[in-house]
Amino acid sequence: MIGKCKAIAHGSTALDYIFREGKLGYRLAFHNLCSREPKAIYEEMKVVSDYNSRCRNKFLRIEIGIAPQDEKKLSVSELMWITHLFAKQMGLDNHQWVAVTHKDTDNRHIHIIANRISLYGEVYDTTFVSNRAARVAEEISREKHLTIAKEVKAKKQHQEPKVSPIREQTKQQVQQICYALLDKYKGMGITGHSMFLYELNKNGIAIERMKNKQGKVYGLKFSYAGQSFKASEIGREFGYRSLQKNFEPTNREEPRKPHQTIQEATEKNERPDTGYQLVPPSRSSISRDNDTPQVQNPISTVADTIVSAADEVVEGLGDLITPSTQGNDYAETAWQRKLRNQANRKKKRGRGL
Repeated sequence: MIGKCKAIAHGSTALDYIFREGKLGYRLAFHNLCSREPKAIYEEMKVVSDYNSRCRNKFLRIEIGIAPQDEKKLSVSELMWITHLFAKQMGLDNHQWVAVTHKDTDNRHIHIIANRISLYGEVYDTTFVSNRAARVAEEISREKHLTIAKEVKAKKQHQEPKVSPIREQTKQQVQQICYALLDKYKGMGITGHSMFLYELNKNGIAIERMKNKQGKVYGLKFSYAGQSFKASEIGREFGYRSLQKNFEPTNREEPRKPHQTIQEATEKNERPDTGYQLVPPSRSSISRDNDTPQVQNPISTVADTIVSAADEVVEGLGDLITPSTQGNDYAETAWQRKLRNQANRKKKRGRGL
């Protein structure tokens, strides 16, 4: 069983349609209604819906489909029970609605036309209402042990096409040969790839490259004993790109990162444990003159730190400190840095930066 629901504005037309001769089967239910004919039902619904002037689509059109294999199981009384249960679970107890069956198609189905405005003037929420109707239909189908439309659709989508036993047997032979040769030559590089293709041809299996309209190869096709198979039918390892990767050498050494080499070289040098290190292994550098790793001088690192601090002091005090008042090399170096920074700033201002 399947359920659909949609908000509509043409309630009069919808009522005329479900009561049309030649289509009408059984009148199942008239909920919160006194009338039995389409025009009178519409006028009765309109009295309630006119209390809300802002809502445009004031009616609900609901369809419940019955699977052909379930039609013989369901009598008219059971269809009435399904209709009332469906409307109750959809939250239409306080709404006006009418339900009939149609016989104009091979499959029996139920039509429900409901007033979207309740007897209390509330507007029925139609957010994801079609999904809600499908879920209610599925729940009722499980309760009544009826056919569930979602499961039938999924089964059709994933149903395997019928194949001949000869083709299936041939495919299994190709799979056995291909996997045996792949295990034999896997990871042997170009040589292994060449031997794989040579032995496939020797066993009577031909590989053909499939190309698109632009002439680009997009897949492989395996032919054997008059049967052709796509690479995906043989196995995921035999695709156009994945097949080549299987023959890449697996015994290659991974490239070693520079900091790992330096750290290992530093650790190999026998040094006494001096506790805290001024220059940790991650701060070590490589000399370009000779390819041996060297650790930076801790003294120069400390000196650079002191000079940077002096530089900040000089820039902060401005002209109050001059190079002549400082009797050490650190202040002189800081002063020179300040002059260079000022020159660079003037150059940037000149460029409009």
